[in-house]
Amino acid sequence: MVDKIKNKEEIKKIVDKAKAKGKKVIFTNGVFDILHLGHVRYLAQARSFGDVLVVGLNSDESVKRIKGPKRPIFSEAERAEVLSHLEVVDHVAIFSDLTAESLVGYFQPDVYVKGGDYTLKTLPEAKIVASYGGEVRLVPVVEGYSVTGLIKKIIREKPLRKSKIKMQKAKRHIKNQK
Repeated sequence: MVDKIKNKEEIKKIVDKAKAKGKKVIFTNGVFDILHLGHVRYLAQARSFGDVLVVGLNSDESVKRIKGPKRPIFSEAERAEVLSHLEVVDHVAIFSDLTAESLVGYFQPDVYVKGGDYTLKTLPEAKIVASYGGEVRLVPVVEGYSVTGLIKKIIREKPLRKSKIKMQKAKRHIKNQK
C-alpha cells in the first residue's frame, strides 16, 4: 500500500490520465494525526463524490506551524502509510505549505472536499477551485471526534490510571501485611 504514497509530480500524471479517461478526481487534505472514526467517515464520503481520491497530507513541519510544537503525534511517514492502507484512498501526497492552495491549483481536481467546520468564505482553496470550474464540497463534521479532543481526554485520564494502579498496589500491600 505504500505505493499509494507519491510525490506531486507523479500524482499529477495519474490525475491527468484519470481525467483523460473521464474519471472524476477528488482531492482533500489534512493532518490526519491520530486516525479516528470521524476521519474514516469523512474520507469515505469524499471518495463517494468521484472515482479517484487523492489525499494531501500536511508534513511534520507544517503541522508544527499549524498545531504547535507538540504535534504531530505520528510522523508524516507513519500518517501517510496509515492513510495508504485505507481502501477509499487512492493516493497520498505530503506537502509542506500551511494550506493546500498550491496542490489544488496544480492538480485541479474535479471536486475539492473539506470538513463542514469551514465555509466557502473561510476556505482559502475555494477561490482556486472556482477559478478553473471545479466544485467544492463541505462534508459535515462527525460530532465528538477530533484529535485535539482525543489528546485532551488521554491527558485528563492518564493521572486517573496512575492513581488506580497506586491504589491497587496499596491494597495488595495492606493485604500482604495481614
